[in-house]
Amino acid sequence: MIRLTVFYNLAEGQDEEEFLKWRLTEHQESNASIPGVVRTDFARIDDSWPPGTEPTHRFMTISEWPDRESFEAGFYDEEVQANLVEDVKRIKDTKFFISEIIISEEPEQE
Repeated sequence: MIRLTVFYNLAEGQDEEEFLKWRLTEHQESNASIPGVVRTDFARIDDSWPPGTEPTHRFMTISEWPDRESFEAGFYDEEVQANLVEDVKRIKDTKFFISEIIISEEPEQE
């Protein structure tokens, strides 16, 4: 599995409430419709560890593809990249991480 993790803050002048309205509707649908995406999550970062440290980023998005081939076909699609150029104008301090999941396990529930 290939995971794209993006950490970011809002760009200057962006209203968090308005950003969330866009991010939770239109943009979430856009992320989910990227070819090959099998899961996409959005999170607001409220805390960090160790205690007393300030989070460096306010938001995180994760999207996953089943393999490298489908990731490259979907994420690097010309239209997806053109939309990304526009979307990142709303944010700053952006860090994109592309990782290959080597092992994943869900603990048994008691």
